[in-house]
Amino acid sequence: METYSTHLKMQNEIMDKLVAVKATSEERAVTVEEARLELQEQNWLPYVAGGLFAKVKKTKNNRYYVRV
Repeated sequence: METYSTHLKMQNEIMDKLVAVKATSEERAVTVEEARLELQEQNWLPYVAGGLFAKVKKTKNNRYYVRV
């Protein structure tokens, strides 16, 4: 159960940072550096980004945004 709560915590932290830089569409997607994601958040990206129902999306050129 702890892993699930960690997953949600990391997802929310990543989403907050993406929203803060206004990465809310594919056209406004940003890089990891532009979002200022910490190393731990970067390590969690493969788990929280890109899935069919994921709230965090990844573009083909490795940019990220929040699906609203």
